[in-house]
Amino acid sequence: MPAHQSRPSSSQPRPEAACTEILLDARLVLGEHESFDVPVRLGYRSDDPIAVALEFLGPAAEAGVWQFSRDLLWEGLQRPAGHGDVRIWPPCTCHGRAALRVMLRNRDEVVLIDLPSRQVRRWLRRETFALVPPGTEADAIDWDAVLPGHTG
Repeated sequence: MPAHQSRPSSSQPRPEAACTEILLDARLVLGEHESFDVPVRLGYRSDDPIAVALEFLGPAAEAGVWQFSRDLLWEGLQRPAGHGDVRIWPPCTCHGRAALRVMLRNRDEVVLIDLPSRQVRRWLRRETFALVPPGTEADAIDWDAVLPGHTG
């Protein structure tokens, strides 16, 4: 998945971006009965208010950093969400899975990872929504920097 590229800022000074991150002990799912622990970091920045970043750490660092919609992550806590490269399923106690399942797909492979749903939900509510409340993401975007020729 391509990384988000920063664009040069407009001539008007912008306030310093606020950010939050959380380190999680996740499970990389290799098969129905095979998985192993992998550390990951979820990050969010107020100057990129639509996206969260999921970074694989430690031995799984080669899987890189994936960026996807914060709204998609929140929706995935409630019901199956997403199409294409990123899909998310909520915990399914009827199948004995208390974790949030995330599928990441690129051209060559598919990765399934289980994240601790309570920690993700708490982080979204207390941290990311405090930085940029849901529904106000467009207000936090520097449109002059994003759209050439835009005169806010």
